[in-house]
Amino acid sequence: MTENSGEDSRGSSVHGRIGQPVSVELKVPFHDCDPLFVVWHGRYFEYLEVARSALLSSHELDVEHVRAMGYKMYITEARCRYLSPLSYNDQVRVTARFTAATPLIRVSYEVMNVTRKRKSARAFTTLATTDFADNLLETPDDILARVYE
Repeated sequence: MTENSGEDSRGSSVHGRIGQPVSVELKVPFHDCDPLFVVWHGRYFEYLEVARSALLSSHELDVEHVRAMGYKMYITEARCRYLSPLSYNDQVRVTARFTAATPLIRVSYEVMNVTRKRKSARAFTTLATTDFADNLLETPDDILARVYE
């Protein structure tokens, strides 16, 4: 977890720890695998999306809440480091946590192969916030307050 104390770049006071991580579990379905029964690399981003959605929802930052606040959020960067392949029928746990909140939000992930007891990947995504006119914003205070809950 990342700790932030003092003032953010706009002079707003931010104290405390970024919220708790969220984990989701899934079983690798056949349709996610290539002919060698290994998960195709692009599917990992779908698994990350499930975990990120659960994390944002746990902080009332899912799409409905963010739009009601007058904002939109979108991914500006996504990276994944593959460490050990996932295979058909493996049990997988994806853990997502906020690791930065300003000027952009960063979510970091760990993809754990529970079946084989080894880490399969680590990744991060960076999210930007805009208003409805698509003007890029530093993470607004009302979103920051929810990240730090």
